[in-house]
Formats: sequence, structure tokens, C-alpha cells
Amino acid sequence: MMKKTGLFAVALLVLSANTQAFDVEAKYKQTCAACHAMAVAGAPKAFDAAAWEPRLATGMDALIQSVTNGKNAMPPRGLCMDCTPEQYKALIEYMSTPQ
Repeated sequence: MMKKTGLFAVALLVLSANTQAFDVEAKYKQTCAACHAMAVAGAPKAFDAAAWEPRLATGMDALIQSVTNGKNAMPPRGLCMDCTPEQYKALIEYMSTPQ
């Protein structure tokens, strides 16, 4: 029993460390920049507050749902198939803030 508990604790620690290690800038470059860097196919341009303003006005939950389900030319989950809703939120906040 103790061995199983210890393994579970290690697994939990690894999973929580992986969640905390999310690098929003690296994930943006890997997945989002393909469309958002140059505003391809109607995507709001990254770091352009005016482009993001009307979208942010719909609320973060609506934006996360759009990413998850796809919207217009953006396929479901964008290009980030392994992102969680919290990571999508971090990416949206990152892209919608002027650099």
C-alpha cells in the first residue's frame, strides 16, 4: 500500500509541475503565431489591442469556447491540441496585450 501511495504522490507531483511549467510565449510561437502573427484568415493580430477589443468584450468564456469548438477559419482547438482551457486563457491574454 505504501509503495502505491508513494507512486501516486510522485505522479501527482510530476503532473502539477508540468501544469505550472506552461510557457505561454513558447506555446504562442509553436501554435498561435501561424495565424495570429500576421492576422491570417481574419484572425485577430497578436499584440494589437484594437483587434482584440471586440472579441474580449464577448467575455473570456466565449473566447475559450470559440477556440475549443473552432470559429470561422480557425479549426477546433486552433493548433494547440493539448491545451487546457486555462492555457487557452493564458494564450488569449498574452496575444491580446500589446507588447
